[in-house]
Amino acid sequence: MDVVIVPVFQLLLAVLNIYEIIVIVSVVMSWLFHFNIINYSNQFVRMIWDVCSKLTEPFLSRIRAFLPDMGGLDLSPIVLLLVVFFLQNVIVQLMYKLT
Repeated sequence: MDVVIVPVFQLLLAVLNIYEIIVIVSVVMSWLFHFNIINYSNQFVRMIWDVCSKLTEPFLSRIRAFLPDMGGLDLSPIVLLLVVFFLQNVIVQLMYKLT
């Protein structure tokens, strides 16, 4: 049974690591848009932004619904990253218990 479950956990960890990077890229790109360092009219930038926002916005919008209004300060990416870190830690602990 461990032969199947441990690789599945490793795959989940890899997916969560990639998602963590996507969330960070999305936050950095939003800052770069806000300070006019990058432009949304660039096709490559638009493509990266669309992918990042389509992957993160469903979770971020649900988190924003629970967070109080902070006056323009968006803490939802931090909460999302904390959830991702928590899930990674749970998976690692489960892998240690199986081996």
